[in-house]
Amino acid sequence: MGKLGNVNLLIESESDSSSVDATSYPVEKGVPYTDHVSEKPDEFTLTGYIIGDNYKADKDYLKQQMKKGTVMTYVGRNIAKNVIILSIDGTEDSSIANGASVSIKLQTIRIANTSWVSVQNSGKKQVVSQKAATTPVYHVTKKGDTYWGLSKKYGTSISQLRAWNKYPDTKIPIGVKLRVK
Repeated sequence: MGKLGNVNLLIESESDSSSVDATSYPVEKGVPYTDHVSEKPDEFTLTGYIIGDNYKADKDYLKQQMKKGTVMTYVGRNIAKNVIILSIDGTEDSSIANGASVSIKLQTIRIANTSWVSVQNSGKKQVVSQKAATTPVYHVTKKGDTYWGLSKKYGTSISQLRAWNKYPDTKIPIGVKLRVK
């Protein structure tokens, strides 16, 4: 006996397969070399019968789950968690009155976890924190000061210095306070 999802199966044999892929690069002499090996998903093949008065409905259910890609668990002689159905082959003949023979191929899958979190909007407005206003910095001018020189010294753009201060480039008086940050 075995159970795939919520369907009971009469399983005669279970076979499993594990394999890897390996890159292969040819060389002039000798065996090709490999620099990468990657694991392939495990596969299981179940051979047996679906029996009972509702065997057709059970088989249709398994086909629907296969087409949807539903992640299932198989419990029998072996246990296979996180499997999907790859194929279902069946035969109905006169030797089985209330059932059908089946061969079901399963494959293990990994479920990706996302780091994204869904956030629901409550509809309430929230205050967005603004960058704290910096205290203005001033410079007392000396002979030879220019907006270009102050720009280099304090790291403020020339256009910003012009906007903060009312003096034209060529007529900056000596001894006045200019805003520089």
